[in-house]
Amino acid sequence: MSETAVYGEAIDWESEDESSDDAEEEEEEEEEYTSSANFDKDRHLVYLQMMYELLPYHYQSQEINRLTLAHFIISGLHFLGATDRVDKDVVAKWVLSFQAFPRNRALLKEGEFYGFCGSRSSQFPIDENGDLTHNNSHLASTYCALAILKVIGHDLSTIDSGSLLLSMKNLQQDDGSFMPIHTGGETDLRFVYCAAAISDMLGDWSGMDKEKAKNYILNCQSYDGGFGLIPGSESHGGGTYCAIASLRLMGFIGVDLLSNDSSNSILDPSLLLSWSLQRQASDGGFQGRTNKRSDTCYAFWIGAVLKLIGGDAFINKVALRQFLLSCQSKYGGFSKFPGALPDLYHSYYGYTAFSFLEEPGLSPLCPELGLPLLTATLGI
Repeated sequence: MSETAVYGEAIDWESEDESSDDAEEEEEEEEEYTSSANFDKDRHLVYLQMMYELLPYHYQSQEINRLTLAHFIISGLHFLGATDRVDKDVVAKWVLSFQAFPRNRALLKEGEFYGFCGSRSSQFPIDENGDLTHNNSHLASTYCALAILKVIGHDLSTIDSGSLLLSMKNLQQDDGSFMPIHTGGETDLRFVYCAAAISDMLGDWSGMDKEKAKNYILNCQSYDGGFGLIPGSESHGGGTYCAIASLRLMGFIGVDLLSNDSSNSILDPSLLLSWSLQRQASDGGFQGRTNKRSDTCYAFWIGAVLKLIGGDAFINKVALRQFLLSCQSKYGGFSKFPGALPDLYHSYYGYTAFSFLEEPGLSPLCPELGLPLLTATLGI
């Protein structure tokens, strides 16, 4: 599953798009299946239940992304109204076991990040002095950990959020961007979004400079209205989602962005609307970039952008639904393209897309967090 085959669970949208050009040649990975006229909830439940109990061997290379995979499964089950199939106490204990802790508070200002590791293979033991031999806490895995805990109803106030947020400051760069891990890594909009989502879920914004983050985001907007992952790069569906969702979470844009006087807006909403709507292709699906194939996951990335700015009424939702159904697998789950085999990444964002389309029987969507719409569980 190349869509999440990157270090520390961050989605490599660039690799995903490049690999799509050769997808038609991979006939051995395709399945013969006539698309259904309906969302097959029962098959999706079977698919996720199977993944919850035992991941197929194809996911062995994704061991480092185990928290991400768990997020797709458990949050997906919530969308389907089936969290009763999850042992919440066992899941909470397992997720919490991935959090890294400093030996003392003084260490929080020495540059390391004390969040969550993504898997056992990225979690190193404590030495004889009580120190972590290597701290591989990662922003993306921390987002996934909190997302899982939030979805299963765990009280997030029980987490050591003070250490997490104080040390998260160490990851923010002078230009407002974030590194994903204290030992280095690329800085782009994905990790600004992770930091904003983490802060929102914990109800505490002390771990980031919102003004700096806002300026970095605005520097990523391209001439065509979309946002690249870094300043000066091509507009991209995933980057645009991270930009708009972050600005909404931080309170810099509201729900009425399109109806407000654009001269008072921090970005050009009409240009953003135009770019986003142009991503819906003739087959009804959404593409991540210009001249790319439609892809299941962008039904969420672009659809959520339009929802957040108040432009979702302009989506051809009938055509989008038909495209998504053509990617629905006879085994349950969703594939990236019609006829391909399903995977957890595209399955999860297929469920979020159908939730966005208000499919009966699915939990409503929180577009800012990419999660089922939930009540607060902070205990404050």
